Amino acid sequence: MRCFVSLTAALALIAVASTARAHGDETHKPGTYDGHAAALGEPGNPKSVNRTVQVTMTDQMRFSPARITVKRGETVRFAVKNVGQIKHEIQLGTVEELVEHAKVMLQHPEMEHDDPNGISLQPGKAGELVWKFTKKGEFEFGCLVPGHFEGGMRGKIIVQ
Repeated sequence: MRCFVSLTAALALIAVASTARAHGDETHKPGTYDGHAAALGEPGNPKSVNRTVQVTMTDQMRFSPARITVKRGETVRFAVKNVGQIKHEIQLGTVEELVEHAKVMLQHPEMEHDDPNGISLQPGKAGELVWKFTKKGEFEFGCLVPGHFEGGMRGKIIVQ
């Protein structure tokens, strides 16, 4: 019995550790990134920023701007401000990635993100994320706080 309990406890600990590592644990060399949002690019070098885009997040479940156009190869600094009274975040990705991740967030609302393709901000706070867009196409960004994405808190990124 004692061995069974220890084995069960060990397996539970491994499961928790695996889940905890699921976000923010990717490392990469330039051009080899395969983590979150790899379909549209890779984390950008803050010293190589081509331009800054100001983004605000509101309690009306909206981003401003809701549509951003960038050039392939461009490194963009997103200067993000939460002007609302509740927590919001911005996550970059494909439609499929964001929809799937939003479903997971509904099941695990306390999950915190530490990924290079997004930032979570408390009310009134500001932060930034830097992303290099290496692939052409239409992508999205969204707030994955449970209910926000489903409430329309999303936008488009067009990479030309």
